[in-house]
Amino acid sequence: MASITLLILAIILCSRTSGATSRGGLFEASAVTEKHEQWMARFHRAYSDESEKTNRFEIFKKNLELVESHNMNTNMTYKLDVNQFSDLTDEEFRARYMGLLVPEGMTRDPTSASDNKMSFRYESVSDTGESMDWRQEGAVTSVKNQGQCGCCWAFSAVAAVEGITKIAKGELISLSEQQLLDCSRDYNKGCEGGIMSKAFEYIIENQGITTEDNYPYQEAQQTCSSTNSVAATISGYETVPSNDEQSLLKAVSKQPVSVAINGHEPAFMQYRGGIFDGDCGTQLTHAVTIVGYGMSEEGIKYWLLKNSWGQTWGENGYMRIKRDVDAPEGMCGLARLAFYPLA
Repeated sequence: MASITLLILAIILCSRTSGATSRGGLFEASAVTEKHEQWMARFHRAYSDESEKTNRFEIFKKNLELVESHNMNTNMTYKLDVNQFSDLTDEEFRARYMGLLVPEGMTRDPTSASDNKMSFRYESVSDTGESMDWRQEGAVTSVKNQGQCGCCWAFSAVAAVEGITKIAKGELISLSEQQLLDCSRDYNKGCEGGIMSKAFEYIIENQGITTEDNYPYQEAQQTCSSTNSVAATISGYETVPSNDEQSLLKAVSKQPVSVAINGHEPAFMQYRGGIFDGDCGTQLTHAVTIVGYGMSEEGIKYWLLKNSWGQTWGENGYMRIKRDVDAPEGMCGLARLAFYPLA
């Protein structure tokens, strides 16, 4: 009789445990579903049918798991979060939001890769200071959004020209990425990709670039519209010595610099804040603008990057990424290929 009673108790306990586990699983699933619904509302996402929604939910769930797993590690120097890209596969993200096309051989010997063969004018700079933030100097316009058009190269180039224009002439002017997208067609391919050096060459040959207000961004390549309204000019551009963070530091101490970077990795995609030092290779797929540098309270040196994915990504559109790493090409390859325009 006692053995039968014990057996019944064991069955009851097992049933209760199984029920709790089941309820926990259901609760977890419902929590992810709720987060997805909240995310959809936040980023105004709508799907064509339930099948697409189910597929996107699974992708979102995978990205959410990456975010939460990463953020549980208190030793990390940066945080992740779901953002406007979190229902995209890695392949979709790269196809829609990258856009850097580096000519063959340019990263091996960048100084001989263009017709603008100039020396590195900042070679003799000796005092770069502990920090620089060109935003505080009024040389950086607000963060822009390239949308689903692979023209990061145009946004990176424009930000650098906006910076040197402010430094040289004292006026901060928001310039036209769309003009570069439509008209800079020597090697550059609009939303299909391009490179900053060719954008600079177009500005030089065109004898200037107009304002964003005069030639607003359309998120698609269109017919080149001729305009006589010139808001900024440059006399040339130079290339920072490759794989040399110290040379890059000298250049950024004097002006914002356009750089190529590996920007398609999942952690980079879902970066939220802190000093990024995540896994990333050196394949150059994206273009940003370095607008400063500094050191954290913990003593970690960093670069300040201005991106073109809107203000909901990263630190209001910016990223702090580790500087002086144990690799000549820099974090995510950011020291491999960098340009700056000349006033």
